[in-house]
Amino acid sequence: MLTVSYKDIEKITFPVYSLHSENIILTDGLLYLENEILDDKNMPGETLGIRRLQSPHKNLCKINRQINDFISLLKNPKKTFIDTKGIIFTYEKTQFMRLKYVKIKKVVKNGRASILKLHGTYNSFVVPRPPPVDVEYAGILYFKELPWLLYEYSNTKLKDTRRMI
Repeated sequence: MLTVSYKDIEKITFPVYSLHSENIILTDGLLYLENEILDDKNMPGETLGIRRLQSPHKNLCKINRQINDFISLLKNPKKTFIDTKGIIFTYEKTQFMRLKYVKIKKVVKNGRASILKLHGTYNSFVVPRPPPVDVEYAGILYFKELPWLLYEYSNTKLKDTRRMI
């Protein structure tokens, strides 16, 4: 099983799915999670979804906890995941990062996404949808002293803190 941290997150392909157990066995090209089939590696196809659709086996385990981005992965309480290519991995939090709440200056709607502009920084953040209208602050994770990732929104300015990522 692969162990991943923020330094090598590019080894996995989103979306990923959280798994309810670490009891994983690979036998004859079938990847079992407990006693149900998680992936049929005997089937052609590059993604987990394509192989599962083609599999003749009927006892496929349900994987309904989809995680679409890195921040959602960080917030997920589970430790074991499978990515869209079928790679099983555990995410290991290894570093504390500063979480600072910054006032939102402007939200620019740009076709399929929005651009979030913040006070006191030249960095902008591209988000898939604009924040709710009552949101005034963005919680930003800082890598060293640079704004790195949008972590969450807040209606009020919260106290700056740290998060283990």
